[in-house]
Formats: sequence, structure tokens, C-alpha cells
Amino acid sequence: MSHRVLLMSSARNGLTQRAELALRGHGHQVHTAVVADAAAMDAAVAAHEFDVIICPFLTAAIPPRIYEQHRVVIIHPGPVGDRGPASLDWALAEGRTRWGVTAIGAVAEMDAGPVWAWRAVTFEYPQRKSTFYNTVVADAAIECILETAAHAEDPDFVPIDQARAPRPVSDARTRPPMRQYDRQVAWTAPAATILARVHTADGAPGLRTTLAGHIVHLYDAHPGRTGVDAEPATIIGRRHHLIEIACGTGETIWIGHLRARLEDGPTCKGPAASVLAHIGVDLGAMPVRAESGCRDIDYRRDGAVGTVTVDAYNGALTTEQCDRLAVALHTAAAQDTDVLVLRGGASHFFLTGIHLGGIELASDPAAEGWANIKAINRVCKALLACPQITIAAITGNAGAGGVALPLAADIVAARRRVTLTPAYKPMGLTGSELHTVTLPHRVGPQTARALLESGDALDTATARDIGLIDHVGPDSREFDSWLDGLARRYTDPQSRGDVLRRKAARFAALTKPIDAYEVAELTEMAEDFFADRGEFRRHRQEFLRVGSASPTRPRARALAGQRP
Repeated sequence: MSHRVLLMSSARNGLTQRAELALRGHGHQVHTAVVADAAAMDAAVAAHEFDVIICPFLTAAIPPRIYEQHRVVIIHPGPVGDRGPASLDWALAEGRTRWGVTAIGAVAEMDAGPVWAWRAVTFEYPQRKSTFYNTVVADAAIECILETAAHAEDPDFVPIDQARAPRPVSDARTRPPMRQYDRQVAWTAPAATILARVHTADGAPGLRTTLAGHIVHLYDAHPGRTGVDAEPATIIGRRHHLIEIACGTGETIWIGHLRARLEDGPTCKGPAASVLAHIGVDLGAMPVRAESGCRDIDYRRDGAVGTVTVDAYNGALTTEQCDRLAVALHTAAAQDTDVLVLRGGASHFFLTGIHLGGIELASDPAAEGWANIKAINRVCKALLACPQITIAAITGNAGAGGVALPLAADIVAARRRVTLTPAYKPMGLTGSELHTVTLPHRVGPQTARALLESGDALDTATARDIGLIDHVGPDSREFDSWLDGLARRYTDPQSRGDVLRRKAARFAALTKPIDAYEVAELTEMAEDFFADRGEFRRHRQEFLRVGSASPTRPRARALAGQRP
């Protein structure tokens, strides 16, 4: 029996999108209401007919008039008995390996309601908080949401009072909000300690500290060197967009992204070197290191299969990263391998396209956006022109140009849990990445137009059904071996020949050269960047401001890890 579910969320974040897709996939009627306050909740409740309200990400308190009249279930990122707005923060700060997610009925006291469902969660370090949240925690949350919806269909179901519910984490208890002073660590601390603190605050709110005389928030941290003679908290090197900072006793760490606090408010989160340049810190005299401790682009070969791995922070590619990725693909294409795999790294994102923070921080944002889109197009053309069989493996969520880019490959695969949001329009852009060539080829012109206009997310099952992707792989550790097996299948001469013939036919069917398609796309993008036709500037700044908001407000459930 189809049940009607109202999802109430403070934003259409990754978890909310997954919940909506999963519920629909199980036959439920779903409406998602983005609510900022009690008045918006009242309006959402009045506007829709529903059997249960589920709140996967809510930062505002639910008024009694709603939960006293309707069944309302909160998805809490903690085990039974855990209460408070910073559950995941405290769990990771304490290095816990066993945690949980609980579906809790809304009552007057925060997180004290009856239990509708719960799941255990295991944390394996080192990982960023945002990665934990968007993978194992989100997986458990989706299971709780589906179980809650199933219980709502059962007229005999009664949620379990917390006093009688099993407690898989015996010392779960009420916790206060986590403040920056709870996270504080001195630059004289060992590098491993500082790295762990940054990871537990990434992607929000970041680890607050002082650097080069400015208050900044640190993200995207990586191990550095040892045996260094430098004063802790001193910037001693740079490479690409990363900066090297001395800490501990002769150790360093690398920071890839920062957010600075100025007198008139914070800057957006962006590439570390760009943020420092924006606030007047001169890095010109800093030595450029040969290695940074962060291999965001890597090439490995195993027999007939070569693999390029790109691990861009939150999936956003700077102009410089695009240039290096294009070079890596050209270099890989020149090897005597049969199959080239382009895949994501350990992040919960695959790619999201151009780097909005890098664009916003540039002295001329329109010019930087133009440079960024042309650079990412060079990546797409390198993938299209590769003489080998190309496989794009979407290992995390992808959006806009991050969906279009892998379509340049011959074969597209994805992890089961990922969501794909092809549209550019919500950001005020028409888009490029040669999507006018690749997207209609895969899904047809009519579906391509619908995907670009709607802004809706797709799950991998739907994406495969409409031809957007070809294969869906597991979410577990088996994904790497599954992907390797997939790549090996295409080294078989017959399979390889079939794909190469299809590739040749695809190019033969084009009515004009690839460059002509790109020129047409860039003509539209020029209007978006320089004339601001679609209000890209406003959309970009609104998006970046949301990403820097504090998650420690009452009822903060998601940790903004999916924001750049």
C-alpha cells in the first residue's frame, strides 16, 4: 500500500535527496518541504496530505501544535539514548568506532521521544566528518527512514519508549552543543592531533585557529613532513592551492581549503592559497614544494588497465586542477594499455564541476569562471579523444558539470548510493562540459532537456534505466574489486572491439565537429558569466553563504558536509 510521506528539511541536502528517492523507489508518495521556521512548517503541513512526517535534516524546532496532531519522526545521528545537537561531533572527537542512527518520535524534550527504528554505525578512521555523515551515517539514516515509513503503514505499530529500548552504546547520554573551544588545539601539538581535529570539524564548521595574523577555519587537511626546523603556526611552503604549516616538534601539515573571518564577516570557503591572497597574505616568497602530501590526481597502471584517480575537495575542480587532470588523461592515453579508468577517490563526492569558491575569491570572478569552464572542457575533450576504452567510475555524489564530465567516457559506472543532479540551471548557468554532445546521445534530446531543466536528483537505478549510466556497483569495500573486474572485461578483444565500433559510430553521427559544439556552449556561458543572465553571481554567493553557516544551532542534524 502506498503511503504519503512529508519530508520536512531545512535544505535539499544530499541526505534529503536520497531519502526522497529511496521512499519513492519503495512505492511511497513523497513531498519534500524546505522549511526555515515554525511558520514554514505550518504552511507545509497545511498544504499537503500525508500519513507521517519524517525529518532527515532539520535545524529548527518543531512546534507542539504539529507533533501533537501528527506523527512526526526525527532522524537523529546518534544511538538510542544519545541526545543533543552535536552527536556526531562528540562521537568523532572521542574517537568512537561504534555509533548509531535513530528514528525518534518528536516530543517536547529534544531527542527524548519513542524509537521508531535504529541502526548501528561503524567508523573507520581516518576520515572527515562530512565523509562519515554522507556515507555510513547516511546509509543508516536511509534504512531508518524506510523502516519508519513501513511502520507508518502498520496500524498496530507502537514505537518503543526510550526507557525500554535496547542501548547498543551503553554510555549514550545527553550532550551539549560543541563549540569551537571544545575543538581547540595548539599549533605546538603533534601533527596527528591537529589533523584529527580538522577532520572532526570538516566540512563544518571547520577548525578555528589563527594563521598569518588572521582568524581562519581549517578544512581539507593532509599529513606533511617531519624533521622541519620552523616555528609552529608558520606557513613554510605551498603547492598548487595548498599551504604547508609548521606544527608540533619539527612536523608539518598541509591545508587545502580555508575560510577567513574578517571584520565585516567571513569569507567563503575556498582554496587555501586563494583565501589568503584575498585577505592580503602574500605567498609569493613561499617555496613551492615538490610534494604536498595530497595526491589529488594520481595515475596507476595494472597490466592492460590504467587508472586516473581524482580526489577534489567536495568535488569542485579549480582551473589549475582541471589543467593537471587533462594532462594526466593525455599521459594515460599515450600508454600501451587497453582500458583507461577515470574514478573518484575517498571523498563522498565524485565531481561537482567548476569551483564556486575559487571563482568568488578571484579578483575578477567572471574571468575566473570563464577560465574554469574552458579548463574543465579540456578534461572532457581529453576523455572523448582517448583511443582506449574509457570507463568513468562515479564514486560519490555528482552534480552539474560533475555529471556531464563522466559522460564523455565510453562506459559510465557508479556506486549504488550516489545521487546524480545533472541540472546547471539552479546555479544560473546553461553549462558546458560538452553535454550537448554526450547527454542527448545517452538519454535522447527530450529527456536531456528535462534533466537540465528540472534540477531533480536521480538515484543510480533510475539513471541506469534511462541510459545515463551503464553499470551500478556496490557501496562496500568490494567496489574497488568490482570496478577492476569491470575494467578487465573490456580488455577482452571482442568486448573491446564492440565498444570501439560504437565509439566510432557515435562520432560519425555528429553533424559538426566537437569544437563547434563547445563554441555554442561557451557562447551561452559567456552570457552567464559576463552578463550574469541567469544571476549566477547571486546563486553562487547564496550557495557559498549557506555552506559557511554554523551547524550548532538547535536541532542541527546535517553537518553541511556536502557544501563546498
